[in-house]
Amino acid sequence: MPKIIQKEDKRLRETAEAVKAAEFGSASLTKLLKEMSAALAKEDDGVAIAAPQIGVSKRIFVVSSKMKPGTTSDLIFINPVIKQKSKKKVTLEEGCLSVRWLYGRTKRAEKVTVEAYDELGKKFTRNGSGVWAQIFQHEIDHLNGILFTDHATQIEELKPEGK
Repeated sequence: MPKIIQKEDKRLRETAEAVKAAEFGSASLTKLLKEMSAALAKEDDGVAIAAPQIGVSKRIFVVSSKMKPGTTSDLIFINPVIKQKSKKKVTLEEGCLSVRWLYGRTKRAEKVTVEAYDELGKKFTRNGSGVWAQIFQHEIDHLNGILFTDHATQIEELKPEGK
């Protein structure tokens, strides 16, 4: 199982490469998506993960099924693009699996519309507000080499007991 890389790793600062049309539905893409879901599943506090977080330069992020009660499969976003964002911004607490135990306040658009592809190459559009909008923006930042700590304020370390 791949490890989630941490903030010191230069790969987190690269712009991820688009998934090519020929890759949709391939065994290699299916394997990568399984690896991303497995890495995410082992983190109790994780809600989403981007491919660069496991060291793979691909424009993909996965949102945990625990964000959609009643579903068992993670949501997959390939080559995602924010098509629309609200002018209204909200300040939210944020953390990251690649910036372990640091949390801060980030200002994000309150609502966003994302266009992406599923694992078979079918295009879809998804609207998100609140925590969904935050997840979409956070993960797309990863695909562009940006960490939340680049624009967060009031950053503090909050390690759980025993870590």
